[in-house]
Amino acid sequence: MSEPTVDALIEALRRLPGVGARSAQRMAYHLLQHDRDGAERIAGALRAAMAKVHHCARCHTFTESTVCAICLDGTRDARQLCVVESPADQAALERTGSYRGYYFVLAGRVSPLDGVGAREIGAPELLERAGDGQVDEVILATSFTAEGEATAHVLGEALRARGLRVTRLARGVPIGSELEYVDLGTIAHALSDRR
Repeated sequence: MSEPTVDALIEALRRLPGVGARSAQRMAYHLLQHDRDGAERIAGALRAAMAKVHHCARCHTFTESTVCAICLDGTRDARQLCVVESPADQAALERTGSYRGYYFVLAGRVSPLDGVGAREIGAPELLERAGDGQVDEVILATSFTAEGEATAHVLGEALRARGLRVTRLARGVPIGSELEYVDLGTIAHALSDRR
């Protein structure tokens, strides 16, 4: 017989990507039995993040300010705008140290089977941002999954129709991979060899 509060914790942990029922159960039991201080830290960090973190008004990444630190960095190249699917993908590109332009973070990727189109992922905002008169090149850095490819195609067509130069990450990133899990050398190589 299980306890409702423990079951609720397990179900909450299952919402994390890649966490199944058994992993969630192991995490819940570990936190409750061996690391109650850690559980309190996680709970506090989640409460603080939910209260303080929101989307940047300019690029849509996560920030505690109205505009994130990258968007406020005047030393970056305003002629380049790199489009990524998530803040995790943006962080992966930043860790390479090979890109010095600005970003636009989508709210996911196009997925017609799930009813997610270009409008739902922020295409109108991207088109407005890319058409600011400063951007010369839009780099589409979406994942090489079917949905990532569809997203790159839809956005690329819309951006080209506005006269913008559009490039795509080179195929050094393995097909079917999520950008945030690709090694940094591969990401850096793919970025430098974009087409």
